[in-house]
Amino acid sequence: MFGVSFRIALIDGIVTNILLMLFCLLIINTLRFYLPRSSRYLNILVWCLLLTGLWVALQRWLLLLFFGSNEEYAAFLGKSLVIRAVIGFLLLGCVTLISILWYNWQEQKENEKRERDAEKLAKDAELFKLRQQLQPHFLFNSLNSINALIGARPDEARRMVQQLSDFLRGTMRKEENQLISFSEELEHLKLYLEIEKVRFGYRLKTEMDIADESLRWKIPSLLLQPIVENAIKFGLYGTTGEVTIAIRARVADKYLVIAVMNPYDADMQMPTGTGFGLNSVKRRLYLLFARSDLVEINKEKNYFVVVIKIPDTNE
Repeated sequence: MFGVSFRIALIDGIVTNILLMLFCLLIINTLRFYLPRSSRYLNILVWCLLLTGLWVALQRWLLLLFFGSNEEYAAFLGKSLVIRAVIGFLLLGCVTLISILWYNWQEQKENEKRERDAEKLAKDAELFKLRQQLQPHFLFNSLNSINALIGARPDEARRMVQQLSDFLRGTMRKEENQLISFSEELEHLKLYLEIEKVRFGYRLKTEMDIADESLRWKIPSLLLQPIVENAIKFGLYGTTGEVTIAIRARVADKYLVIAVMNPYDADMQMPTGTGFGLNSVKRRLYLLFARSDLVEINKEKNYFVVVIKIPDTNE
């Protein structure tokens, strides 16, 4: 139609498209290492115009080098340069836009991954800090009790040292964010209660009402000990008689519901403290489940009740 032979048209197409492909690869590779911000998109537009001009000039030079002696083709080439430039600019612009969108998406994914990793590291660090605060808190109380027993009741002091050793050995094997079965947590809690019974003697009684289906439930390790310690502290304060700490567990509505109850006198001034035990439990559950409604504190008929709900981790 333009007086150009098929051979010349084929070579023209091959040269033009190879050059265009090379320029597209140049754009893709450049944007891989340099992504402009929204305020610099005008620079990208100018860059595409310059590349388009360079592409048109380079293909014109090569094609005239091959077919410059053909006057009809030289005339055709001169008339088609504007159309070639428009098509080239549109193609290079599309490649640039797609590359920017792709690499921005990749960068966003990397940023989100880094944020998740940073949040996980911060969460693990906070959980570790809670554990480091909890261990000395309990250890100092136990050592003071052992010190008080050494002179008057050395046999009980030795037994308490052995139980304390078993208890601490078990805590060292557990990670703060590890989920274990509720039955395993109860075994560890019984070790702790044995230590406290040596400390308080006949005054401390415990009552456990545990549903069978709750024993297989997964819960964070070492979760109950600070709650029970808190119940013992407030339950035995200001009394000389026996005090029963009740622990109950049921599965209801896809939650493991654990209640720890201790008696208290509403008219008696309660001992002051940091409140670390309950606060640490609330914070751990929030970090692990992103829920702030899993701990409830109630006062019912001279009983102080702490209720914990553990979601089903299999969902």
